[in-house]
Parts: sequence; structure tokens; C-alpha cells
Amino acid sequence: MKNVLVTGGAGFIGSNFVRYLLKNQPDVQIYNLDALTYAGSLLNLENLPDPARHHFIKGDICDRKLVDELLHSHLIETVVHFAAETHVDRSITGPGLFIQTNVIGTYTLLEACRQAWLLDQTIPVTNARFHHISTDEVFGTLGPGDPPFNEQTPYAPRSPYAASKAASDHLVRAYMHTYQFPATISNCTNNYGPWQFPEKLIPLMILHARDGKSLPVYGDGQQVRDWLYVEDHCEAILKVILKGRCGETYAIGGDNQPPNLQIVETICEIMDEIRGDSPWVPHRQLIQFVADRPGHDRRYDMDISKIRRELEWQPTRTLASGLLETVKWYLDHPGWVEAIVRESDYESWLRRNYDEHGRGK
Repeated sequence: MKNVLVTGGAGFIGSNFVRYLLKNQPDVQIYNLDALTYAGSLLNLENLPDPARHHFIKGDICDRKLVDELLHSHLIETVVHFAAETHVDRSITGPGLFIQTNVIGTYTLLEACRQAWLLDQTIPVTNARFHHISTDEVFGTLGPGDPPFNEQTPYAPRSPYAASKAASDHLVRAYMHTYQFPATISNCTNNYGPWQFPEKLIPLMILHARDGKSLPVYGDGQQVRDWLYVEDHCEAILKVILKGRCGETYAIGGDNQPPNLQIVETICEIMDEIRGDSPWVPHRQLIQFVADRPGHDRRYDMDISKIRRELEWQPTRTLASGLLETVKWYLDHPGWVEAIVRESDYESWLRRNYDEHGRGK
């Protein structure tokens, strides 16, 4: 790896990956392409390790001319494709943007890379790799006794977000088989950790608990997710890029499946310990059950035996240790939180998503 194009590198997982790559690949030059929508911010890229090797470009992955220029002028041989609209609730109220970014954007990148690597031969194709970041949500939902998802699980998306990611996965896989395009795919479970946009479950609960606001839990709170600390995910991605076999898909997960209510209760317990002088102790009193989300998947679970066996990767953090790190990070970075909220539509989204549906305040 010498010249790496990271798409969506100002977002949550992308910015964490940029940091991880700068720390662990000392010769890499990173070209970070991000449109800086609500979930991406230059604030996520402050105080990078060795920032001279990081080059930020504001732009859209659907801009073919821009992508062509980046691939050719910087002799990009590795593309790590994070850029996507990712929030299920937003896909329910506005699916069009998800189709544009997740499907058309991925197609644009694939065509640009096919032109540069296979037709123009800007670099030896044996050195090229396109890694596509996807989600476990493309597989649909699991019943209580169903086996975990794995790389052979049929696709059954149940939200506009999941459908758009499934479509992008199919495009990447089609290019691999049709054009012998050098690519890999990873489907990962729910991530959490520093720099995550506050609309997501874990940072939302931390910040609401900090401020004494209600902690809205969908339905009965028994929806099950497999949670992975973001830096563990970054390590897995790098292993797939460096050691994974071209044409293969790798399932990545945290190897734990607590219900959402347990996640919220654990955050409350950590807040009770860290902020014992808070007027809202015990923070559990802030939990409020609200109307469930339309089409809410009941359970996700991921079998990570393939990546553990082939690439010797497994998560290093337990859920307890990862949540403790995450709570401390958000409490220690109020300036980042305030700036992110100020520059985005977070407050108006929060009012729309909860108030208009008769959910929590």
C-alpha cells in the first residue's frame, strides 16, 4: 500500500480508519474524499498522527471527473470505500439520497477504477485493491433460534438503507466476476466508539444521560445487535486489504449480542459510576420506551469464524471495556459534540424523528 483513496474518510468509521492507517502503515499516503454531509466533518480529522501524509479533498463520489483525476494523478492502487448514507431512520423518511450515494456512488467508483486499473493500466493490476465496506443489515433479520449470518447467507434487506447497501454489494461482486476486478467486501455489525455522529444509539444515550434527557428505547428494547468497537473494525479492514483473498467476502463482528435495552442500562451504570454527583442518578430513571421503528429488524448476529481462521483476526475489546472507553471519550470531548451538533441538522432531525412519531421528547 502506497497511495490509498479513502472515501467517506471524514465520517465515523472512515476517520477512525484514517487514524489507524496513519499509525500502522508509515509509508502510506492517504487521499481522503468526502462530501462533508451531516455525518462527515473535518472536526473528526483534527490532531491526526503524521498529518502530512493525509490529503483531504472535498467532493462527491458520484463526480466521475473528480474520481478519475484522483486515481490517475496520484496513482491510487488501493480504494477503501466507506462513503455511504447509513442511518436507517433517515432512509425511511428520505430513501432517494441513499440510492444516489450508496448505489450510484459505488457504481461511479467501480467504473472509474475499472478504467484506471484495467483499461488505462495506471498501475499493475496485481497491485490494485478495491475494498467495499458493507453491513450485516443486507441479510435481513434473525429469529431467536436462527444461526448467525455468515458469508453465504442470502440477502434479504428490510429497509431502504439495507436495500441500497445490498445493491452496492451486488455491483461490486458483479464487477469481480465479470471483469476480474480486484475487490473484496466486508459485512460488519454495529460499530461504536469515538467520533460517532450523535444520532446513533450509543452516543445518543450517553449525551442524553449526561444532560438528563429521556433515553428513548424503541419497542420493548429486546432488539439484538452485535456490537464492535470501531478500532477493532479498522484492524479487520486492514487485514482484509493486506491478506484477504481477492473476490472474497469477510463477515466482521464483535462476537457478542446483547439486546438494546441492556446496552442502554449498561451506559446508565457507567454514568452512575463516572458521574455519581449527577442529579439524574440512577440514570435508569431516564429510560423511556417509545413506539417501535417501522420494519425494525429484531436480531442480528454474525459468524466471524472465516476471518478468524483465514486472517487471524478477532475483536480485542469486550463490550464492557469498549463502552467504558466510549462513554469517557464523549464526556471528555464536549467541544467536539457541541461543534458537530452546531454544524449539522442534528437537532431538527431529532425533533422530526421522535416528536412527529409520538416518540420520546
